[in-house]
Amino acid sequence: MYVKRHMFAAAAAVLALGLVGPTAPTAHAAGVFTLASKTFNDGQLMPKEAANANPTGKAPNCVGQNVSPELHWTNVPDGTKSLVLLMFDPEGRAPFGVSHWVAYGIDPTKVTGFPEGSAGKDSNQFVGGKSLMGVGHYSGPCTPPGQTAHHYTFTLIATDFAPDELPPGLTREELIAKFGSPPSPHVKGVSGLVGLFVNPYPK
Repeated sequence: MYVKRHMFAAAAAVLALGLVGPTAPTAHAAGVFTLASKTFNDGQLMPKEAANANPTGKAPNCVGQNVSPELHWTNVPDGTKSLVLLMFDPEGRAPFGVSHWVAYGIDPTKVTGFPEGSAGKDSNQFVGGKSLMGVGHYSGPCTPPGQTAHHYTFTLIATDFAPDELPPGLTREELIAKFGSPPSPHVKGVSGLVGLFVNPYPK
C-alpha cells in the first residue's frame, strides 16, 4: 500500500534539491548513475533495525537499533571527484523536514558503497557533516506513531569537489549553499533512493 504513495518520490526529491536541471548529465558511458540498496528496495519499508535506537528510554519514537542500510552505487559520471550523500525525511517536523545524515568527500575511486551497519559511526570513508541530531554519521528514523509512512530519501550527488575540499561539520543547508545557484556547475549527476518507515512497524 506504500508503493502508490512512492511512485515518483525519488525523482521529486532529487529535483527538490534545486541543484540540477532536467538536462543535467547523469549518464556514464557504461550506463545510468544509480544508487541502490541490498537492505531494502526503492519505495519499500526499511527494516525495523534501521530505525534509530532508544538506549536511554528518552526517545520512544526510536524503535530500532540504528543499523545503517547497505548502500552501493554504479556508473559514476565522468569528471566526478567526490560524492555527496544526504538522507532526509521531508515529512518530519513539518514543514521543515529532518536531516538524518550529511556525508560528503566520498572518493569514488576508493569507495563504491557502504556495507550494512558500517555508517552508524564516524568513518574515514566520508567526511561527516552535521545532521539535526548533531552528528556526522547515519541516524535512523524516529517516526512518530500514528502517522502514514515517512519517505526517508537518500540522495547521491556526483560533484567536482575534491574529496578534501569541503570542511567537516556542514549542515545540509550549508552544504547545499556550497553548490551555488542552480543549475550548479559542480553537479555531475544525481541519483535517489527512498526507504519508508512507519511506527508501529508492521508485524
